Amino acid sequence: MTDQKTTIKELKEKVAVFMNEREWGQFHSPKNMSMAIATEAAELMEIFRWLTEAQSWDALKINKKEIEHEIADVTMAVIEFCNQANIDLSTALIEKLALAAEKYPVEKAKGKTTKYTDL
Repeated sequence: MTDQKTTIKELKEKVAVFMNEREWGQFHSPKNMSMAIATEAAELMEIFRWLTEAQSWDALKINKKEIEHEIADVTMAVIEFCNQANIDLSTALIEKLALAAEKYPVEKAKGKTTKYTDL
């Protein structure tokens, strides 16, 4: 499986099978899954805490497998949230990109980190 061959539908199905086999869905309320996403994201952040920008690129190389696993944990939590909440992740992402494009037009936002309200 690779990003170029695997669909989001396939990933959602694999996560659902994994969770169903363990009967974990009973614990996956929106509250709990939102907390799981934040917790997993924090574990990813911990790898880079206190590093400079340059050091963070070095840490990415040194800790690549650990970082891949943390990204996978975040993704699994997001997908399980979507499964439990019946959210179409592709639609949600495409809609959000369209909204972000309106807030951050290229001609105003390119190369800037300014919040859209201050552009």
